[in-house]
Amino acid sequence: MATIERYCAKDVFDPPAYSQAVKVTGAQTILFLSGQVAYDAQGNPAHRGDFAAQARVVFQAIRAQVEAGGGTLASVVKLNTYLTDIRHRAELQPVRAEFFGQKAPASTLVAVAALAHPDWLIEVEAIAVV
Repeated sequence: MATIERYCAKDVFDPPAYSQAVKVTGAQTILFLSGQVAYDAQGNPAHRGDFAAQARVVFQAIRAQVEAGGGTLASVVKLNTYLTDIRHRAELQPVRAEFFGQKAPASTLVAVAALAHPDWLIEVEAIAVV
């Protein structure tokens, strides 16, 4: 089983909402998840205009993909999050905390001009070690 240690170098700011770095030892399997978006049952964008609802669907999909690969959300070591409007940043952290707790994995947050469908407000890709 892999050991996952979240840490921050002594002279680097340690933000409360995510980990600056993650050290993995003893890894046997690494899961690379494509960007997850909020799909409905027919494959269309779900929860049009509702950022928090879309974010929950995205993190539920990440959890499902990681569990299908043999891990748990604790196995996630890196998140890359893409928002179509950076003003949603304030809404993101509480939803992410529902899934990862107050200290999320190593993370990158980027505002982008658009995602693959104009109704998607968030896309998140992940790396997990199991």
